[in-house]
Amino acid sequence: MLIKFAHSHQAQGEIAQIERIIARDVGRGIQPLAEYAKGGLLASARSIAIHSKPHVAIVTGFFVTSGNPPAAETDGPVGCAHLASGLLRLGIPVRIVTDSLCYRAIKAAVWAAGVPGSVPFDVIPVEGNRSQDEVTALLSYWQSLKHPVTHIISIERPGPGYDGVIYNMKGVDISAHTPPLHLLFNAPYLTSIGIGDGGNEIGMGAIPQEIIAENILHGEKIACMTPCDFVIVCGVSNWGATGLLATLALLRPEWKDLIVKGLHPDRELGILAALVYEGPGVDGVTGEKYLSVDNLPYSFHLKVMQEINEVIR
Repeated sequence: MLIKFAHSHQAQGEIAQIERIIARDVGRGIQPLAEYAKGGLLASARSIAIHSKPHVAIVTGFFVTSGNPPAAETDGPVGCAHLASGLLRLGIPVRIVTDSLCYRAIKAAVWAAGVPGSVPFDVIPVEGNRSQDEVTALLSYWQSLKHPVTHIISIERPGPGYDGVIYNMKGVDISAHTPPLHLLFNAPYLTSIGIGDGGNEIGMGAIPQEIIAENILHGEKIACMTPCDFVIVCGVSNWGATGLLATLALLRPEWKDLIVKGLHPDRELGILAALVYEGPGVDGVTGEKYLSVDNLPYSFHLKVMQEINEVIR
């Protein structure tokens, strides 16, 4: 199969512009991380666009133990919903991977994005050693499929620090509420992509620990040690999923209309509302059930989506 790509200087400039949009700092000090990861957006999208039969597993879910109520945070599931829906419109099969604490919230988000109920969920229980065994079994199952999984993408999923402990952004140990989905990223036959905004997410091990330690609050403690093939650093992780779809649209112009179809305000608000009120989901910063992500209102995220749409249209 001959695949045609957009190689023009204009397309390259547009992709770089999208990378700058999604890497906007919202107060965490991520710019040095984003600078180190520059080019990761293009490399991530290209790995999918050039594959003759991609099959993508999307990993997300960050449980906020101090939430009101304790629940999955709104950053991650929204991006997962957009990405899953967009890839399915392109004919690329997907599966959603999370844990039993975050499952309901993520299911509400992806269904609101129009993802059919037939799309498989791989849900790992929050139960100590059993969780690790089920992750190992899941990798074997993926390889046994008639169309094996080829790519694994993490969106705002916490991973272990260099001491083996999984921390939230405040440096609190959340290992007991976070099954080891990071072990999925050890499989050498999967192309791995990590999307994060604070240094403690799966895939951020691709960035030197000292860069995270010097620039992120509690960075020396929380920096995730799990690397990935391609890393995307964003102001908010949801933006990375939107940026990845937009880059696919620029690399494969025949995909653009199908991708743009799902990137509109009504869809974004519907996903977030379903996540918050049906999941439930909570803001990861405030811990409250608001239509916000990382303490930024819906309107702020809408402007970011509009900026991305302006580039690809």
